[in-house]
Amino acid sequence: MSTRRLSGLVTALALVAAVLVSAAWTTRSNDSATIKIGASVPLSGPLAGFGSFVKWGYQHAVKLQNAKGGILVDGKKKKIELILLDDKTDPNQVAANVDRLITKDKVDALLGSCTPALTNAGAVVADRAQVPYVTGCDPLEAFKSVKKWQYAWDLFFWEPELAAAPFNTIKSWGMRTNKKVAILADNGPDGKVVGGILWPAFAKKNGYTVVYKASFPVMSTQFGSLIESAKSKGADILLVDAVTPPAVALTNQLAAANYHPKVLVIEKGAEPVQYAQAVGKLADGVLVGGYWDPSFPFPGAKLLVSQFEKETGQTWSQHIADSTTAAQVLMDAMARAQTTDKEAVNTAISKTNKVYVAGPIFFDANHTAKLPMVEDQWQGGKTVVVWPPNKAGGKFLFPRP
Repeated sequence: MSTRRLSGLVTALALVAAVLVSAAWTTRSNDSATIKIGASVPLSGPLAGFGSFVKWGYQHAVKLQNAKGGILVDGKKKKIELILLDDKTDPNQVAANVDRLITKDKVDALLGSCTPALTNAGAVVADRAQVPYVTGCDPLEAFKSVKKWQYAWDLFFWEPELAAAPFNTIKSWGMRTNKKVAILADNGPDGKVVGGILWPAFAKKNGYTVVYKASFPVMSTQFGSLIESAKSKGADILLVDAVTPPAVALTNQLAAANYHPKVLVIEKGAEPVQYAQAVGKLADGVLVGGYWDPSFPFPGAKLLVSQFEKETGQTWSQHIADSTTAAQVLMDAMARAQTTDKEAVNTAISKTNKVYVAGPIFFDANHTAKLPMVEDQWQGGKTVVVWPPNKAGGKFLFPRP
């Protein structure tokens, strides 16, 4: 046999083998007794506070769907099997977990982690493998900046609205400051966008002067010199972007340094209740961007909080809403597609147009859906919406005690 004919035969056999493998995979997927949905979430490590809420949201959504008998796919009603892995707040572990969920657990679709570093790491693996991946907990610009997504979808807030919210809040309430702003932001994706670009731009737009700006490593916990520099500039407004452990450390060190800015914003890290529990009364007056509250007129909003607190005995977080919604968006797409075929499910996700517990969800060309933005303030161990006026649940505590 000639070399050319042998080469052609090898190629043909390889193609046949690929088809057989594909067919075998399709058969295994369709014949499975359950629909498998996987997720890698931070159940340990610095972001475990976020992960606990995301985990509950996913489990809650799946429990509700299974109580209805599951989803009709490929002519059969199947229950959903949720496979959760701990990514330990490590992007490399996220990538490994998602790869395992796809190759070993043979999941039909995926849900995301929390924060850009973790969520994007999983999304890249899922997108490359062409497995549908729906997530919240990833600011939209940070998500869009990675690549042109094909199989990954994100519902969350838009960073420019987050960055503008503190200035809009001050203006809406007519509060007077010396117009001096200090910015301390970590060097992660959020910090670079919000602290490095957006806050300075919105400060200038609103007539404020940034008198001090500094960046620090994501997991830094020593802020003495940065605090002293901001304090020496006399800034009435301190804008911080940090994850929870650094946010706790910084809040305590502000008090120790006797620096009490009239307005203190701590994005990301001040969002979960674990922050307020860690710093106690020092949380009073701290502002943090919000995208959900049980008072919002979305279906099941108040019920979601009561269910969470009854089941866990913990104070709710807005992450229970976006995680529940992400899972419901994915399962609804499967129900509309009536199949677990990944391309069909992905197409169905793109056509999502429904009001969920987190709000109206429809995806744009960048595979993102924007949740409404509000400004929350910690008051007496609870978050209170203080802006915009038509959604406010209480008065703006100013100046911060």
